[in-house]
Amino acid sequence: MYDRVTLKLNVDPLILSALREDITSEDVSANSIMKKPQAGEVDLICKQDGIICGLQVFERVFALLDDSTRVEFFAEDGEEVKNGQLLAKVYGDIRVLLCGERTALNYLQRMSGIATYTHSVAALLKGTKTKLLDTRKTTPNNRIFEKYSVRVGGGNNHRYNLSDGVLLKDNHIGAAGGVAEAVKMAKEYAPFVRKIEVEVETLDMVKEAVEAGADIIMLDNMSHEQMKEAMEYIDGRAEVEVSGNVTKENISRLTDLGVDYISSGALTHSAPILDISLKNLHAV
Repeated sequence: MYDRVTLKLNVDPLILSALREDITSEDVSANSIMKKPQAGEVDLICKQDGIICGLQVFERVFALLDDSTRVEFFAEDGEEVKNGQLLAKVYGDIRVLLCGERTALNYLQRMSGIATYTHSVAALLKGTKTKLLDTRKTTPNNRIFEKYSVRVGGGNNHRYNLSDGVLLKDNHIGAAGGVAEAVKMAKEYAPFVRKIEVEVETLDMVKEAVEAGADIIMLDNMSHEQMKEAMEYIDGRAEVEVSGNVTKENISRLTDLGVDYISSGALTHSAPILDISLKNLHAV
């Protein structure tokens, strides 16, 4: 759940932007059938099994439209929900319920889909020491929602943005002139509280990264045999992350390596939505 400061400073502006995208002047459909305020209620119903996530954001959409709107929840973020389950009832002006419906559901469906997919992938790492990480492969302006959803689903967040940590990827290394040079420059420039992670693609690069004193070494798109050799060489001198087209379908092949982290962009860029609807709207 977002704290009040995060909600007001970072979440509300994004929700308001989404609402402005959907309502440039007025909701013509709602206003054409409802000429004056009319109290109403509507049911939030799950139409697919999964992990629910984003209920606070769902509620906030309606609150920003009209702070007298009220939501009664029957579930909490992180819970397993079932097809047909009543998740909440929303009470307020029918016009507000109508014009906020799509934006509220877009957030809730997307966030719940990510949480559900992450939950299914994290389950495949149970019994290992390996932590599941997300990436920066998020929908523009939706990172704060998508990374929260990963946590709710049982995953962990990698760096939030470019200001959050040093990750020297292939193009950084190319620009610097090599692994050793890139790590040296990062150590000289970055604040001492920042760990330095290096992306490597060959065993020679692994050796360079270890000798240069990298804190974390990311094995990117390497063969299973190469990764085993890399782990033997690193031998605890750095933390190890594995990355490169990791999905629910292939993550099991990595569980025997004993790495510290596995990162997967699929958690955010490929998770399908969870089917959720607002139904049975009526006046009260």
